[in-house]
Amino acid sequence: MSAELQPVLFVVFLIVYLFTMCGNLLIICLIWVTPFLHTPMYFFLVNLSILEMCYITSVVPQMLVHLLVETKTISVGGCAAQMYVFAILGLTECCLLAAMAYDRFVAICHPLHYTLLMSPAVCLKLAAVSWITGVVVESAQITWIFTLPFCGTGEIQHFFCDIMPVVKLACVDTSHNEIVLFAISVLFIMSPCLLILCSYLRIIRTILRIPSATGRSKAFSTCSSHILVVSLFYATGRSKAFSTCSSHILVVSLFYGTALFTYLQPKSAHTPDTDKTTALMYTVVTPALNPVIYTLRNKEVKEAIQRVAHRNPLSAQNSVSPS
Repeated sequence: MSAELQPVLFVVFLIVYLFTMCGNLLIICLIWVTPFLHTPMYFFLVNLSILEMCYITSVVPQMLVHLLVETKTISVGGCAAQMYVFAILGLTECCLLAAMAYDRFVAICHPLHYTLLMSPAVCLKLAAVSWITGVVVESAQITWIFTLPFCGTGEIQHFFCDIMPVVKLACVDTSHNEIVLFAISVLFIMSPCLLILCSYLRIIRTILRIPSATGRSKAFSTCSSHILVVSLFYATGRSKAFSTCSSHILVVSLFYGTALFTYLQPKSAHTPDTDKTTALMYTVVTPALNPVIYTLRNKEVKEAIQRVAHRNPLSAQNSVSPS
């Protein structure tokens, strides 16, 4: 990377990082002060926003430092800590996205039992299982990786300590590690992905059985963040119905698309350029897009912003004309 380009990238990534932090903080505070947003869907969204803030913080600040200094180094301990945090949060996000899809499935397919099936206790358990799964599984895997003997220059062909670039530095045959990594990816990344797909297939089937267009619109308004579903049904005039699911599907598509591309490839298929490009997507771009997706495309959140703005004394004072 040329020295002239690094200051430009520093400014760009700093702006993205600050935008991501402020956007997710806005979502958390907005849900906290708005009683009608105290629902299971927004409980999981708060968890996701907290996760995204920690997720991008585990990578971007170190990257910003490296863009300003000539010698780009990180200690073994710092590398391990970064990988622990990054991997744990990544797997936790997989599980949280699945929990959010299940919430939408219950809301649309079993509305009469929604209060029972998605009680506060159930939501807490789903969130706890997501976090515990991420911590336990990835802690074991990363600990195993750092028991490998490393040799050579110790130069990582990446902008942060991702799993595969670090494994490439091992002096021993890592085929067993690759098999374990692939198995974990299939089990703990593909399984939530399949649960999400099954949930939305059931949601689509249920909604298409609703006889009235108004009923379909109300049903889809609970799933609003998934553009793929919107595009599938836009031509048939059902785009409004998918307004609540479209946000979630878009986030799932961005996150899972890059994660599956990265972690389900054999080591021989990994190249520094492709690793860096896909890593930028799920470490920087996706966390930055989440606040936009869940606010600009969400009617309830936009309504909450308007209510908070109208309650603001400054805005009220500015709205009064002088006598």
